[in-house]
Amino acid sequence: MDELSASERIINELAQGVRGIDDGVAWFAGLSESERDAVLREVVLCISQAHPTAEEARASVARSGLKPTANPAVMIQRAPLMERVGRIAGLPADEHVNAFRLLVALFSIADTRRRETECRGQCGHFWHNLS
Repeated sequence: MDELSASERIINELAQGVRGIDDGVAWFAGLSESERDAVLREVVLCISQAHPTAEEARASVARSGLKPTANPAVMIQRAPLMERVGRIAGLPADEHVNAFRLLVALFSIADTRRRETECRGQCGHFWHNLS
């Protein structure tokens, strides 16, 4: 199937720099709590497919713009990585925007590496060509 849901498209556009993070955060913040929960789960699925490294997790804190002491920023730096990513997505509603910023940053870093090393423009992932 060559279609993305609206939220999957936005997540991938954010990861590829097609859409700015401030626009993405404004969209995300305007969602209901249950919709934000669903989007965070979608970002986690995207991250799991990009296979992030611990180094990319550390780099995502800086890219996200979060203070290193923010809950999601502290959590992402502890192993095992994918377990922490899932816990970040499950943070309370008052942490959703910070979690979104961090998880999108992580996906962007890991997926960029994946596109540049594994895919190199030759993959069949239609979502890698959103521009």
